[in-house]
Amino acid sequence: MKSSRVSFPIFLSATLLTLASVAILAMPCAYAQQSWSLSLEQTLTIARERNYDLKLARSAIRFAQANIEIAGAPPNPILTTQAANINPSGMGGGSLANKTIDTTIRVDQLIERGDKRELRTENARKLEMATRADSINLLHQLERVVTEAYVDVMAAQERLSAARDAEKLLDAILAAAQKRKDAGDISGTDVERIKVDALRIKNELAAAKGELVRTRNTIGVLLGEADRASMLDATDPWPALELADSYDQIMPEQIIDARADVRAAAARLEAAKTGSKFAQSLRTRDVTVGMQYEHYPQSAVSSSGGASSYGVSVQIPLFVRYYYGGEIRAAEANLDNANDTLSKIRDAAVSEILRTKSALQNAAERVRRNRDALMPSAEKAANAAEFAYLNGAAGVMDVLDARRTLRITRLDALAALVDYSKSLA
Repeated sequence: MKSSRVSFPIFLSATLLTLASVAILAMPCAYAQQSWSLSLEQTLTIARERNYDLKLARSAIRFAQANIEIAGAPPNPILTTQAANINPSGMGGGSLANKTIDTTIRVDQLIERGDKRELRTENARKLEMATRADSINLLHQLERVVTEAYVDVMAAQERLSAARDAEKLLDAILAAAQKRKDAGDISGTDVERIKVDALRIKNELAAAKGELVRTRNTIGVLLGEADRASMLDATDPWPALELADSYDQIMPEQIIDARADVRAAAARLEAAKTGSKFAQSLRTRDVTVGMQYEHYPQSAVSSSGGASSYGVSVQIPLFVRYYYGGEIRAAEANLDNANDTLSKIRDAAVSEILRTKSALQNAAERVRRNRDALMPSAEKAANAAEFAYLNGAAGVMDVLDARRTLRITRLDALAALVDYSKSLA
């Protein structure tokens, strides 16, 4: 007991000296590397602007808008000109109107019946709505993925910081223990035990550095900023636990129809209904009306200059071989498929909402338990073990076990924060 009390100033001085030395040596590194500090909202803004999948989704919306214009366009008339009865031996004298050429000018116009154009346009509008909802759903999914990647960066930064703190502490303890060994205060076995833990922490530190590089690269790809990913620094704090309380009373039925994936499936169901009506309208015969002007050559009449005539035609298709049965059956199958798809997406959305809500509540409980009970108890136990060790009332293994328990408890608390943050996303 006496030798332990005498060695306490030596242990304290060595610890402080080692920590100060490590801090001084680390200062140039902190200033040498420039950081790219981003909040979560700034990260999401960059992702919305630069993500390639979102750009493709915006192009799909423009394509769907063009399809509305295409579907609503009425058929253009067809102009036909014809010259016949051309005599290779000569076309006669006089002006062009007196030439022995039979000329015809004809205009044909298709008249769609059965509201085909209106149904096509309505179908295109519904598909455009579905495409917009798909884009919104893609945006939500991107925001969730980016948020989770941002949370992973935050967690990796915390693990790296905790590993560095543990390394500094164990290096200081190891240096002090070596002095105590040289003074004959502790055995070499105790020093070796501390050294094992110090080396283990260095392995954890290397793993934490690798994890931070991986998470930064992941979010860099999502942002289209792979070159700057190594400098990214997540600056947001962990989300408040009070946010979880706002979701307690929410039921899936209250928000299910507002989900973008459900809205997209519902729009495609409406488009399929319109498509089925359009397929039925194909059995309504379209009519092609034609008007014709014909100029006869002068040899065909007695008067000079020839003569002209007019004609009108009507074309009606005869459904004697095919009555569009395949198109109608295909449209009905597409309608059944869209209906089943909507039901499937709604069921999956309800399950996802309930599952995520339960995960959020469980994660919030774990965060509270770690914050209010586990962490304070682990810190008290570690401080008490260190105090007892410094006063000769405990062995080095007691201190290492208490420190190891505290480190594991901190990692568990960090994992709970990660799960809670991702559930909120």
